Amino acid sequence: MFAAFKPARRFLKGAVLALAALGTAACAPGITTATGPSIDTSKPVPVALLVPSGSDRSGDAVLAQSLENAARLAISDLDGVDIDLRVYSTQGNAGVAQQAAVKAVNDGAQIILGPVFAEAANAAGNAVASRGINMLSFSNNTTIAGGNVFVLGPTFENTADRLVGYAARQGRDNIVVVHAENVSGQLGRNAIQSAISRNGAQLAGTVPYEFSQQGVIAAASEVRDMTRQTNANAVFLAADTSGALPLFSQMLPEAGISPETTQFIGLTRWDIPAQTLELPGVQGGWFALPDPERNQQFQSRYARSYGGLPHPIAGLAYDGIAAIGALVKSGKRDALSASALTQGAGFQGVNGVFRLRADGTNERGLAVATIRDKKVVVLDPAPRSFRGFGS
Repeated sequence: MFAAFKPARRFLKGAVLALAALGTAACAPGITTATGPSIDTSKPVPVALLVPSGSDRSGDAVLAQSLENAARLAISDLDGVDIDLRVYSTQGNAGVAQQAAVKAVNDGAQIILGPVFAEAANAAGNAVASRGINMLSFSNNTTIAGGNVFVLGPTFENTADRLVGYAARQGRDNIVVVHAENVSGQLGRNAIQSAISRNGAQLAGTVPYEFSQQGVIAAASEVRDMTRQTNANAVFLAADTSGALPLFSQMLPEAGISPETTQFIGLTRWDIPAQTLELPGVQGGWFALPDPERNQQFQSRYARSYGGLPHPIAGLAYDGIAAIGALVKSGKRDALSASALTQGAGFQGVNGVFRLRADGTNERGLAVATIRDKKVVVLDPAPRSFRGFGS
């Protein structure tokens, strides 16, 4: 798809990859914090896995199977912990997810892993909140986090904080933020602006744009003008590779913004799909990604076990089981309580170290990378622990 990108400035429409797990933006659940169940760690611990099998959306069946495969791979890696994994279909639907969550708890589940989409996770979490059951959703939508709902997906806030912190240390601390005038763009803008404030950088200004080809074309000159007027030394793009990023990467240099003097930074992965690495405009840009070494190890192990590569978010299922297994191994009856889930040391997963926060969001140890000669080069490795890192 990207190999066919021409100067005709074709705008690549479609779902925003970084928000693939968001679904429809949902309201924050009005629930109280669940303490969690009392469990017997000497017996198999029932864990419910909610996946979008049965959906009529393209790709959901593959996603569902990949999540289940990753969860079972994680279970096989546990030492001295017995997990009774029970898989439930949500059909990618909020109503079905709600019913599945209730059935899972009635069947004895003591924690829920999944579902993927935010609306489904919100409904499912609300349905079992009064039962004291916590849920580790694969969503990255922080608007549904809180109470008994935790999100495992990489969040805009976490990514923005990592990148702005790194940029500020490199002297790239006067930043123009560019975002689409839609839900994902506004969430991205808010995350970047908050990160700028937290890391002592300066907001040079924001440039919103209509999510269309003409909107991007019009925004390019506005970004140039604002960059010059404010002497900004960085442009932070909330766009992704399936949306406006390919067009921006071409048009900003054409408009007169030199990557030599102005650092381009991206809120989403610039290495997915791999064809993106071929684009001239992304060379030298900064973005964040999970610990590449650990992620590669997971992909290799998954391929050996199942004969193919995992879905990009399948590792979240592994991470969820890894966290549950580590807590259950402690032997404590409150191992799956909210206080246990939010332990400061966090957990080791296939995407690197991560921890859950009391507000239902998460923090992940990310690497900062760039693209040189069409290859990913790590500039700042992902931390292997939270000791002295955001503690």
